[in-house]
Amino acid sequence: MALFGKNKKDDSGAGAALAQELVLPKHVGIIMDGNGRWAKQRGLPRKAGHREGAQTFRTITRYCSQVGIRYLTVYAFSTENWKRPEDEVGALMGLFKSYLKEALEDFQDDDIVVRFIGDKSGFSPELQALMDENEESSKNRPGMVLNIAMNYGSRDEIVRAVKNICAKVEAGSLRAADVTEQLVADHLYTAGQPDPDLIIRPSGEYRISNFMLWQSAYTEFVIMNKLWPDFTKADLDEALRIYASRNRRYGGV
Repeated sequence: MALFGKNKKDDSGAGAALAQELVLPKHVGIIMDGNGRWAKQRGLPRKAGHREGAQTFRTITRYCSQVGIRYLTVYAFSTENWKRPEDEVGALMGLFKSYLKEALEDFQDDDIVVRFIGDKSGFSPELQALMDENEESSKNRPGMVLNIAMNYGSRDEIVRAVKNICAKVEAGSLRAADVTEQLVADHLYTAGQPDPDLIIRPSGEYRISNFMLWQSAYTEFVIMNKLWPDFTKADLDEALRIYASRNRRYGGV
């Protein structure tokens, strides 16, 4: 979705202090929910909520990097979002286009690696080219990996992985007996990355909404009763503190 804007404010001091205070998750997922409701509450068109949510995304993404999160995956546009009104989808595509262009200019001094997970083929050739350009220009950066889930659905991701594995079995390069949990994980969009330790869902909804179903088998969830455009760095701090207070047993005692 929207990436970083200009007029950067350095919060590295606050981030460093939090990193010393808490055991941080390596991988955080965020379901950026509530843009439309935020706009409706204010008598604004839904696209105004998406614009405001994009500003929040800029702030929170940079703060995650400064705090010391190694991987951040944000749910920007799902496979189901195409069902929304045509004018809203069109407005979102316009936002994606403008912010992807902006990222190419403003990311030059950032250490963040940008990756897009999901089916890129659903987007216009221009958007696909901008995604590819952002990935290529940032791939050698040493900092946080930012996964932007666009035209993403976890069931679709799993089906895609199974089809790819089946094709290899049919070709004779793989046996059915070779299929393991790790092999499936290696065919997901997030191959090579740790599973999310924490998924945050603002807006108060208690649903996973087809987000990282395989990867979240042992993920801690934090639901926050605040719409995404109102989400702040203090809210992220609270979610990280809640995570740090949990006892993760992974099925053990």
